[in-house]
Amino acid sequence: MTYKALKTNDMVSTRTLLHEAIPLTGTIVSGTYGDNNIKDYGHQMFQSVYDYPYLSSSANHIFDITVGIGANSALYSSVVSQQAKKKNIYNQMSQILMGYDATGSIQQLDEDGDLIAGGNKLNDVFVVPFSRLLTKDEIKKETFEMQLGVNAAYATPFTTYGITISDIGAATEYRVNSPAGEYGILYATASGQELNPTSTHTASIGGKPYWYAGLLFYQAGIMVLTSSIFSTTGQLNTNGIAASSPATLKFNATEIIDAVLTSSTNDIIANDFRHRIKNIQFNNTTELNSTVYFCRVEHNEFNYSSNPTYVSQSKIRVKTIATDDPVAYITTVGMYSDNNELMATAKLSEPLKKTPSTEYTIRVRLDY
Repeated sequence: MTYKALKTNDMVSTRTLLHEAIPLTGTIVSGTYGDNNIKDYGHQMFQSVYDYPYLSSSANHIFDITVGIGANSALYSSVVSQQAKKKNIYNQMSQILMGYDATGSIQQLDEDGDLIAGGNKLNDVFVVPFSRLLTKDEIKKETFEMQLGVNAAYATPFTTYGITISDIGAATEYRVNSPAGEYGILYATASGQELNPTSTHTASIGGKPYWYAGLLFYQAGIMVLTSSIFSTTGQLNTNGIAASSPATLKFNATEIIDAVLTSSTNDIIANDFRHRIKNIQFNNTTELNSTVYFCRVEHNEFNYSSNPTYVSQSKIRVKTIATDDPVAYITTVGMYSDNNELMATAKLSEPLKKTPSTEYTIRVRLDY
């Protein structure tokens, strides 16, 4: 067997990003299988959504839904159902996604991601962690879009009013001040009049007004959505961006969002939220890292084989005359450690005939 050491200029590393379109239609979320693909738990901390009835062996978990209400929320003192759980969920998400400030306090979820300047906070939020099966290594920036029905009547959420939530502009305007990685700002827009024109929680992008709707954490695969997108009355009116048939939007059959957040359990709130999801789509990202090794075979190298069958009675089989050039066939490239331990092998599609008059460069790629 013949060895040859690889030099620095014989190796190069590459990085390739592969993307896949992920459509999550409202029929999957709240229609196709009724509620057979929705799993509730005894702890009522969150609800899980599957692409098939969850008892099926073919079912895949696609995302969870939960609700967090911060202690600084105007609604917090009015919460009569799962107050501690909703607060703990909010604190946990803030700790994981926003981290701590200089005093060691948990930073609140921020509306525009500018933690230094302070500004408006997201105090009452829906949290949707997407399955790693869907997001892979991360969600591709500026591909996320979510359509919600905000028609006043709960039974017909999509008939008149709808809003689109997206991370527009995130390809260049994402934030990096999170311990969970990069994140973008979610904005809401619509063609109708269902967005509250008096809200001060707006941003101008390309000369068009958008309403702050939440945050999207790309590597973590977590969407945080402000509950004020469904708000039309009460304290949240100043922060709210939805005004479908003003002050009449019912988050469930009879109650506005404020009442639902304070009086309902997380799984019931998740049911009401799913009912208004028309579509979610984004592109995921798979990062493929590769190292390419250029195995260079010079004219005076690898012209003989160490295979025992290469010789017969101490004579090279492929030579009939002593003055003939030696001939060998390259079939395999082995990658060895410094201690000559075989780490990987690469098989050629067909043997390469090697003589003193030929040279080759064999390109071996390792993906990981």
